[in-house]
Amino acid sequence: MIGWGGYILAFTVFFLTHSIPVRPAVKSRLVKAFGPRGFTAAYSALSIAVLALVIVAAGRAPFVGLWDWAPWQNHVTLTVMFLVCVIAALAIGRPNPLSFGGANNDRFDPHHPGLIGWMRHPLLVALFLWALGHMIPNGNLAHVILFGVFAGFALLGMRIIDRRKKRVMGQAQWARLADTRRGITVTKNGLIRIAAAVAVYALLLSLHGPIIGVEPLP
Repeated sequence: MIGWGGYILAFTVFFLTHSIPVRPAVKSRLVKAFGPRGFTAAYSALSIAVLALVIVAAGRAPFVGLWDWAPWQNHVTLTVMFLVCVIAALAIGRPNPLSFGGANNDRFDPHHPGLIGWMRHPLLVALFLWALGHMIPNGNLAHVILFGVFAGFALLGMRIIDRRKKRVMGQAQWARLADTRRGITVTKNGLIRIAAAVAVYALLLSLHGPIIGVEPLP
């Protein structure tokens, strides 16, 4: 029970740190105290630390097998994680008033939305794929709960953000921005971002074994 108790405690800390700081009243005070960039940096560092805590707690929870591991599962995870890196690289720091994580949102053009034309919430899509890709080769109860919660968190987050954005922007403005065109345009900035995604992907492969304790390559 000690293992499960620590697992539950880690999840409790995760949800508290992801709900309380982003409440409008609390967030406004924190932003005022630390500044926008300071808040973003501190909250990002806190999120990473708490995520690591939950992952470690899942590894220490009692093992309850649900399905067996097979070599093909690693290939699924490797493929999905490459997509995750590409999506994140194309989304971070780009204008996106329809979701979170955007920058210079006033420059968003629904007629030239880039990746946003294919998915309104690319970072949440990346989180969902990350969770699903890691659940497949980890068929034990603790990890299925872990990655299942993150997958559900991502899907629910999309609905919550849509509802909040409609309320803040107004239905007409939200509908205008959400009426995006789909297309694929090759740009220098896009190629640089994809190259960065490949570099990050290679870095994750090299660090996964030393940090997580599991070698991702077959």
